[in-house]
Amino acid sequence: MSDLERYYRVLELEPGATLEEVNQAYKDLVFVWHPDRIPKDNLRLQQKAQDKLKAINEAREKLRSLKTKHQTTLNSPPPQEEKPSQTTQQSPKPNSDLSGKDYSRANLSNKDLSGRNLSYANLSGANLSDTFMHKVNLRGANLSEANLFRANLLLADLREANLRGANLIGADLSGTDLRGADLTGARIRSGDRLLVKLIGANLAGAIMPDGAVYQ
Repeated sequence: MSDLERYYRVLELEPGATLEEVNQAYKDLVFVWHPDRIPKDNLRLQQKAQDKLKAINEAREKLRSLKTKHQTTLNSPPPQEEKPSQTTQQSPKPNSDLSGKDYSRANLSNKDLSGRNLSYANLSGANLSDTFMHKVNLRGANLSEANLFRANLLLADLREANLRGANLIGADLSGTDLRGADLTGARIRSGDRLLVKLIGANLAGAIMPDGAVYQ
């Protein structure tokens, strides 16, 4: 079995499935296998869930990369001279250093920003819903009032990031480094129910939504 066939099988899809089908299968399987849904005292199932989540993330990342590259090749327009604009926001380009860049109020929904360096970037008010940001570097970034609904931030670096007033409902922050981050007023609950995944996250010194410093 080739790696490509294995990725499809991990996501329980037939070879040739569309990018939309890949994304939906990923969301369904993460919902089923997320360790939050497994009893904490069942160590065997907890380990199995973590292994499943790792395989699901790898399969989705590889298939997204392949399909995005293929779609870009098929649909690339003729080269045009790029004119600078202060009002037009562009999506981050793969493998580029985006530290300190201004993406305030940009629409980056459903983008794949995994592994990018966005340290100290301005993402205030940006739409990052359903965005894939596995291992992204957002250290010191301004994410105030950003929409991170259902964003995947597994193992991301958010040290000292400004998340004041950000919408984190449904976001996955498992394994994320949030040391010193400011989450004042961030939306993470519905009533008494926590709706953010924080398994293994490092919150030392972070300012929580209620203004308290996490010890």
